[in-house]
Parts: sequence; C-alpha cells; structure tokens
Amino acid sequence: MGEEVKLFGVWGSPFSRRVEMALKLKGVEYEYFEEDLQNKSDLLLKYNPVHKKIPVLLHKGKPIAESAVILEYIDETWKGFPLLPKDPYQRATARFWARFVEEKCMPALFNCTVAEDRKKAVEEAHETLKLLENELKDKKFFGGEDIGFVDIIADFIGGYWLRDIQEIVGLELLTKEKFPKLCEWSDEFVNHAAIKECLPPRDKLIAFFRTRFGAKP
Repeated sequence: MGEEVKLFGVWGSPFSRRVEMALKLKGVEYEYFEEDLQNKSDLLLKYNPVHKKIPVLLHKGKPIAESAVILEYIDETWKGFPLLPKDPYQRATARFWARFVEEKCMPALFNCTVAEDRKKAVEEAHETLKLLENELKDKKFFGGEDIGFVDIIADFIGGYWLRDIQEIVGLELLTKEKFPKLCEWSDEFVNHAAIKECLPPRDKLIAFFRTRFGAKP
C-alpha cells in the first residue's frame, strides 16, 4: 500500500515478535528499529510516553502501543489473512483466550522461575496449560486451520521461549506426556513459514537465558 510502517521492538521479546508475525502474515512491509531497554531512545519515549515500553507500531506517523492492541489494529487495517474471526461470538471467544494467556498463563509460567515453592508454582502453571489444551481440542491452531490471534498472543508458549527456559532452568512445564495437543500445536507453530521467519535466533536466545537465569553452558 506504500504506507509508512515502523516497528520499535527488542529482538528477544515475544511481545514485539508478535507484531512482526502479524505483519509478516499480512504481507505488510515495515522498517524495524531495535531498542535498548537500558537506554531507551527518544523516539520510543515520544511514541509511548505512558508505558515507555516496546513494542510500538508507527503507521502514517501515528503510534500504537501494547502488542495485543497493535495486533487488532493490524487486523483491522490490512484485510488480507484475517487474525480474528468475523463472527462476533468467535471474536469475543478469541479475545477471551488471548487475555487468559496474557493474564493467567504467562504470569504463572514466569513465576516458576522465581518462586520459592517451585513445586506449587509448577502445579499452578500446569492448571493454566491444561485449560489451554482443552480449548485447543483437536484443532491444528487456536484459529482453526491456520494461525490466528490467540496463536500469536501465545507465541511465548508456542515458540522457543518456554521451551528454552524450561530446559535451562530445569523445569517440566510443557511436555508431550502432560500436554500432547499443545506440544503438537507448538511444533506446527514454529514450523509455519511466516512464523519461522519472525522467531529470534535460537542460539542467541539460549545464551541470553543462560545469562539471565545463571545457568551454565
């Protein structure tokens, strides 16, 4: 469409990678700006003065912040490859599960890396993953036969992030024994052509997590 599209993000962030995935699926060309969260650029602070966080999408000079909000904006602006269903009930359901991933699943999974009572934390994380697995049912993706809004929001679970963290920290969170459907979905997700292009370099991500969690190579 010849429109100016810019994305401010961080290479290893599942939140900014979500936006890249959506843009890639839609076939939208964009210019990417890598941010240093320890030394945030003046542009990032200008375009997201409220949260001062990535990602920020700049379209025609207008900034949109917060990854889930950006995904909906992308879906409404570029009509190819719909991320959300047309049916109002199905759209509401997708938004519900996307919020569940953000507000329940991800905090529970992160908590497993810092909780003093790790066993209890893992049990709580398993409860959220079980609910997610039940929602997936026998579908290839949460969006049906192709990737949709919930799949992208759940990129932390379906992509490399959770796989690598649980291996480095020594956790059993997403395993084929406990969650066969989610693991099958995860394999489909990372092998999807558009998603594969948007995932961070795995060796770099593993090195980052080893440093962050104090694990030895």
